[in-house]
Amino acid sequence: MYLNAISGHVPTEMVQCVAAFLDACYLVRRADINETNINELQLAIGRFHEKREIFRVHGVRPKGFSIPLQHSLSHYPHQICEFGAPAGLCSSITESRHITAVKRPWRRSNRHNALGQMLLTNQRLDKLNAARNEFVHRGLLPPSHAPPPIPVLMPEEDEDGGPIDERVTGTVTLARSRRMSKVIFDGLYLLWTSERKVPRDLAGLAMHINKPDLVELTRRFLHDQLYPDGPSASEIALEDCPEIYTKISVFSSATATFYAPSDESGIRGMRRERIRSTHLWRNRGPRRDCALVVEDETKPGIKGLTPVRVMLFFSFIHERKTYPCALVDWFKKYGSHPEKETGMWKVRPHFVGRRRLSTVIHLDSFLRGAHLLPVFGGATYLPVDFDFSYSLDAFEAYFINKYADNQMFEICS
Repeated sequence: MYLNAISGHVPTEMVQCVAAFLDACYLVRRADINETNINELQLAIGRFHEKREIFRVHGVRPKGFSIPLQHSLSHYPHQICEFGAPAGLCSSITESRHITAVKRPWRRSNRHNALGQMLLTNQRLDKLNAARNEFVHRGLLPPSHAPPPIPVLMPEEDEDGGPIDERVTGTVTLARSRRMSKVIFDGLYLLWTSERKVPRDLAGLAMHINKPDLVELTRRFLHDQLYPDGPSASEIALEDCPEIYTKISVFSSATATFYAPSDESGIRGMRRERIRSTHLWRNRGPRRDCALVVEDETKPGIKGLTPVRVMLFFSFIHERKTYPCALVDWFKKYGSHPEKETGMWKVRPHFVGRRRLSTVIHLDSFLRGAHLLPVFGGATYLPVDFDFSYSLDAFEAYFINKYADNQMFEICS
């Protein structure tokens, strides 16, 4: 969020320098790094070294950049080729090994020409450890520690996401209770919690949420689901679309499960995050999260995706089949490339005439949640009483935050 906040308030080269540094950090943190990623990392480090000269020009670092942590970046490509991806590596690992292999053997020595004594101590400790492992294997000694606890797969209601140890299948199931419903698609797992005190009929729900065209949008959505090879619902009259008489179930959130090994994930690389759409969040007003929707599977990454804002999660039954869907407001990408200054894709609300483009879409078109950052607009400032809940309504354009996590960085790069 810092990157878009300084855009327009500092020289462009400073923003580009921070963006290049972030790119290098996120490339290094990937779980798998190939030759292409190494080349991208070298280019990002080169851009960072080039753009940081602006800090010398403006007197921020008049004596240069003798900073060890920045200098170490230049060694990362070679070290990764030699030793592999550093994802998951923590300096505490080497520190703990330093204690057992250096500090404790040194304390056991007589402090005079201690190196040989330390090596002999380590050699004998390794032999004792190997003997113990053999005794445990033969059943002569009990294991030194208990087995790890069974992982908790379901996130708490208040959590927005985290790692899981569950493998998603390609089946679809719905629970019998409205309080807890599950929908599983190929690569997308949705867990819904129901909203209460809302009308159960479609017309009443449309009036309740002040969205009169919800009935029309849902009927056209159902037509496209029933006749995918026929004429589009937008090309026919509303009277020719099927009507919906069954009860409507409204839900406050959905949970997407996806494969993201570069982020904090379970042992199978799976990660779960919650997408919320509720009229009241922690007594502070409504919360309508954004998500990425697949529009064109043939295009790579973000080029085939579009961000939407989820205004309502609901489901209905037609001819004994359940249709889980969402009412969404659409955004539209600027151009075919990311913005040059920040390196992030820019979007704006999609309008048809003077009205915001809203449709009902099936949940199997969702990929995952998305984080949009406002384009603040140069030298202008927000009022002191501005509340974060206005963020997705008050600005003309937004950045797709590719630095939200490692998977978003891979999607948007």
